[in-house]
Amino acid sequence: MQRCEFALLVVAKAPVPGFAKTRLCPPASPSQAAEIAAVALLDTLGAVLATRGAVPIVAVTGEFDEAARSAELRRALRKLTVVPQRGGDFGERLANAHADAATMVPGRPVLQIGMDTPQVTPCLLAEAADLLGADRDAVLGPAGDGGWWALGLRDPMAAKVLTGVPMSRPDTGSRTLRALTGAGLRTTPLRQLSDVDTMSDARRVARLTGGRFAAAVEEVAK
Repeated sequence: MQRCEFALLVVAKAPVPGFAKTRLCPPASPSQAAEIAAVALLDTLGAVLATRGAVPIVAVTGEFDEAARSAELRRALRKLTVVPQRGGDFGERLANAHADAATMVPGRPVLQIGMDTPQVTPCLLAEAADLLGADRDAVLGPAGDGGWWALGLRDPMAAKVLTGVPMSRPDTGSRTLRALTGAGLRTTPLRQLSDVDTMSDARRVARLTGGRFAAAVEEVAK
């Protein structure tokens, strides 16, 4: 079956030491935490670029010239449309990123993820987008820490509900679901994944992914 085109939006922070993944420190050093963040973003972008039917967009904040794996990240980002994050708090920046993506792929749904789940696969992303059909307005992927790893919207402008949701809290996921359903959006849950926020998270995800992400996590133990 031919998959409809959709915007696949990644919300990303430059993996600069002392700026990205600070909750990994300790035991990671700021440089090690930035390296873990960099390979997580690279793996995420690889999955996004391999997802059939996706128009890849990245909403960024921070200075990528100062990031870990700067040259590699800049090469990867040249393959996608990059826009700056706009707004004050994180909820506002997320809502604006959905609106920006909507202008690039008008009339199509937007599936948004972060850079904290390098275990995502093209198949998982495509399946999430496929759920945004005529009988579903939204999909929400819960994260193990109580947040969420993915949000898909048939009408991307509905992301404005995020401006009233406190972010980075153990109840962010449940609050987001209430905001979506409270706005009349028929919302379907996705598979739960683990975000990489702490070293225990990173080790858990490393066992699933292997490769350079696992190598970066293993470096912390040396």
